[in-house]
Amino acid sequence: MACTDNAMRALFLLVLFCIVHGEKEESKGIDAKASGPGGSFDITKLGASGNGKTDNTKAVQEAWASACGGTGKQTILIPKGDFLVGQLNFTGPCKGDVTIQVDGNLLATMDLSQYKEHGNWIEILRVDNLVITGKGNLDRQGPAVWSKNSCTKKYDCKILPNSLVMDFVNNGEVSGVTLLNSKFFHMNMYQCKNMLIKDVTVTAPGDSPNTDGIHMGDSSGITITNTVIGVGDDCISIGPGTSKVNITGVTCGPGHGISIDSLGRYKDEKDVTDINVKDCTLKKTMFGVRIKAYEDAASVLTVSKIYYENIKMEDSANPIFIDLKYCPNKLCTANGASKVTIKDVTFKNITGTSSTPEAVSLLCTAKVPCTGVTMDDVNVEYSGTNNKTMAICTNAKGSTKGCLKELACF
Repeated sequence: MACTDNAMRALFLLVLFCIVHGEKEESKGIDAKASGPGGSFDITKLGASGNGKTDNTKAVQEAWASACGGTGKQTILIPKGDFLVGQLNFTGPCKGDVTIQVDGNLLATMDLSQYKEHGNWIEILRVDNLVITGKGNLDRQGPAVWSKNSCTKKYDCKILPNSLVMDFVNNGEVSGVTLLNSKFFHMNMYQCKNMLIKDVTVTAPGDSPNTDGIHMGDSSGITITNTVIGVGDDCISIGPGTSKVNITGVTCGPGHGISIDSLGRYKDEKDVTDINVKDCTLKKTMFGVRIKAYEDAASVLTVSKIYYENIKMEDSANPIFIDLKYCPNKLCTANGASKVTIKDVTFKNITGTSSTPEAVSLLCTAKVPCTGVTMDDVNVEYSGTNNKTMAICTNAKGSTKGCLKELACF
């Protein structure tokens, strides 16, 4: 009986050893797909090639699946090299916190057929605590397709893919990287909360169509700091439903300036409030700091608590601009009265030069005048010689102090 017991015990230990050993061997295979607490995924070890020609979409997607599926702090490494990729979809929620370390260059395919209808290049959805950082480039290679953009001529145009799109992302950071030559917007945030954009460079030619630098809508707690943007449209555009935005140390140019943008185009848009823009420089931009709304706005909304301070203009065409008669492509109702209310807007210590005589333009409506507009130490002068510096203020109410006398229009 004892011999039988010993034999049974030995058999049990042998089976247990095989099971455990098998689990260990199996876990080695799992490591390539899912990580435990903390992990790093170099895309070249997943088959990516940095020769600028090979399609590396699969390798990058595999890296995302592994990092997002792991707990703790996970890192996706884009090493030095030129990595061509198609449409990327980084969907959460993730089990841990993911950092995308961009040391090399991600190159977007120029083949538009690889993008789904209304698709974008890099789409990040429902991810918390995301970090995108490094000294590399996200190069959209837009020049090859900019000629296919009809949005400057056609109201309901086919929109080309945006570059970096973050939807429902919370507590995120984008730092250090350079975004180049987007086919459409370079960065777009929708329903994001508590995002930090710092030390980023965004670059495209001044005549590239609809290449906004950073756009946001229905978002809150957005900070943009120490960033350089030169593009073919707005350097920064703030859409409806956005609140608690702090923009500091931004250099903009070329471009259309820093805008609270295109309000009232759609029904049920929400208010814009608590926007602060400080210590920025705008160089040869089409506009400086601007608020614009459709003349025949489809929504009733309010823009309030807007604060601009220490802004330097260097030959901006329209340094201070509020436009409630915005009507692109002449498709608005010409005599429409905007339903957008503008109130409590402060312009403080705005200095420099304007490339047009109209250094200040406040174009509000009789039915909904702009109220609570404060101009404090606004001293922007026309740099030309044919005309004098001037302000155009229509249906705007407020106060001025310490301003160039030609700009004291209240």
